Amino acid sequence: MSALILASASPRRQELLKLLGYPFITQPADILEQKHPQESPSDYVQRLAQEKAMAVLMQSAQPDTAVLGSDTVVVVANEVLEKPVNFEHFQAMMQRLSGRSHQVYTAVCLATANQQWQCCVVTDVTFRELSAEDIETYWASGEPKDKAGGYGIQGLAGKFVTRVNGSYFAVVGLPLYETEHLLKQWLATDSE
Repeated sequence: MSALILASASPRRQELLKLLGYPFITQPADILEQKHPQESPSDYVQRLAQEKAMAVLMQSAQPDTAVLGSDTVVVVANEVLEKPVNFEHFQAMMQRLSGRSHQVYTAVCLATANQQWQCCVVTDVTFRELSAEDIETYWASGEPKDKAGGYGIQGLAGKFVTRVNGSYFAVVGLPLYETEHLLKQWLATDSE
């Protein structure tokens, strides 16, 4: 079997990929994660997943390597909420998410030297109304500081979520069903 590399330092993505049972190594991609003007959330997250996969693939010394890149963004009213830069930024994001639904876009790109397979999963997440104390306590936990949209559904922010419509695992960072489908396509091609 060819080598599989996960182009991510995310412990959540590593844990999820392990659930699928494919052996892999990790090698984080060093790319600039910045939205282009007029770029849609879907185009943005798919571009980042592809750039991560291709950046690591270009560094690989093994010719039969496949690289899995993934990216997740939180979107409310068509605005991408990035990782919070400070408490005030985080507070504004939580106030935007409070008591309403938003979308989480997760894109996956599996790339080899000859081919690419991609998918983008959109999940609707609804938050309950958040108090100022909810927001301050959650920030003080340290959990939101490296998370797209300022929260991790699998952690303390899970208590804010009243509904998930779509893939829970995509919100965590890697949609299992769709990722396994991409891996099976690669393995079918690899065995030809």
